Amino acid sequence: MDEAAKKTILRMIPYGLYLLGARDGDRQTVATVNWVTQTSFAPPLVVMGVKNDSGALAMLKASRTFSLSMLKSGQKDMAYAFFKHVEPEGGAIGGFPFAPAENGCPIFPDAAGYVAGDVLEIVERGDHSVVIAEVKEAMLHEEAEALTLKEIGANYGG
Repeated sequence: MDEAAKKTILRMIPYGLYLLGARDGDRQTVATVNWVTQTSFAPPLVVMGVKNDSGALAMLKASRTFSLSMLKSGQKDMAYAFFKHVEPEGGAIGGFPFAPAENGCPIFPDAAGYVAGDVLEIVERGDHSVVIAEVKEAMLHEEAEALTLKEIGANYGG
């Protein structure tokens, strides 16, 4: 296989940036993710790619719940804040105010909106696991263009 061609072509897939929230008991975490898509209307399902060595994946496995805050164009600072684990402090994580979704996972009022629900299945392959989740809750804070990897000048794929 032509590795350069593979990398270039796979990076042509458009990627949004999202904040994945997870919790396990009193512990919670947020991770920036970009491999997300809706895969079913009925029931509403999303699929996310989550790094195998992340604290977020461990919490998803333990609690079987998730939240996914949709970042707006211009929210590069929020995306970068969660490239590494950050502990919650008071009512903020990474310096950004958060609140719990109905399932207890962290969501961000400053994001365009969020979905939350239950993890149905985790398929462990490669360096990321595929998390299949059912949306049980949704809230739109503001209609907006999604923040993308292209906008922030980053690549994650290929």
